[in-house]
Amino acid sequence: MPNIVIPKGWEMPESEATSEDVYLNRRKFLKTAGAVGAAGMLAGCGSERVFEPFEPEPPAAAEDEDREEEEEKEEEVKPAYPAQTNPKFSELDRDLTNEEIAGGYNNFYEFSRGKTAVLEKAEKFVINPWTLEVKGLVRNPLTLDYDGLHRRFPLEERLYRLRCVEAWSMAIPWTGFPMSALIDAVAPQSGATHVRFNTFINPDQAPGQFDNPQWPWPYQEGLRIDEAMNELTFVATGVYGHELPKQHGAPIRLVVPWKYGFKSAKSIVSIEFVAEQPATFWNELAPTEYGFLANVEPQVPHPRWSQATERFITTDASKPLIRPTLLYNGYQEFVRQLYG
Repeated sequence: MPNIVIPKGWEMPESEATSEDVYLNRRKFLKTAGAVGAAGMLAGCGSERVFEPFEPEPPAAAEDEDREEEEEKEEEVKPAYPAQTNPKFSELDRDLTNEEIAGGYNNFYEFSRGKTAVLEKAEKFVINPWTLEVKGLVRNPLTLDYDGLHRRFPLEERLYRLRCVEAWSMAIPWTGFPMSALIDAVAPQSGATHVRFNTFINPDQAPGQFDNPQWPWPYQEGLRIDEAMNELTFVATGVYGHELPKQHGAPIRLVVPWKYGFKSAKSIVSIEFVAEQPATFWNELAPTEYGFLANVEPQVPHPRWSQATERFITTDASKPLIRPTLLYNGYQEFVRQLYG
């Protein structure tokens, strides 16, 4: 007979060794089988004791635990509003305008030329679903849906003065994120010099567009890229501690507090980085009255009225307080370097 050499344990290749889990399961099986055999023997001797075989835990239990963990994580998602107030913009030289007054006194020509009529006429405007595209001369184009507008960037609250070119003003607590955060995310190309903001066009839901089809819809505005990068420039998705109402420019609008209010485009559908100064809505309609920069400057009058003072609206739109207009609406420390 040939000599059969049985290798010692340490001489066996690892591939032939019994894995640990198989080994342990084998031990469990043998243990269970022994128990069953013993039970049979005891039953034959008249014993009433019964041994049940081992049954592993069904996999469904593990799936239930995973599902419960996912549900708990969903419950832990904090609401976006109200957001924490940025301490740098937490105080103003005046009281905030009453929310009800601010919500019922709006310039939004897509819906009406009457300020107090906008609230009612914007009621049926559909803002969800909504899509915002960030495109043009950027390395990382971005598309956000309605939920993404409120979740993509960390939100904060800022108290800003609002100055209308019509010489009235308010003080508003906006919620949103700095425009610079969005710019950093999309990484503009070197050829981008300006940012164009395009708003919606929907005459079926916006009676102002239906009634004035000859106007250059959709509403467009623009900023130099250094203005867009300024720390004051704000993308608002909320106001007064909750999501933007429709009359304020829901679901997303621009806020540029050192410029007249018409520069702060509402209900934006696309933000485009371009190589030239873009055309803007009011500059096309009345170029001698509405310039591209549109900075708040008390010494520069509008062709039809003075800008030296403003009517500050607090709790009653019919009884505003008359105040002197502040250069750059009081934000000269943030923006004077932009204009020499």
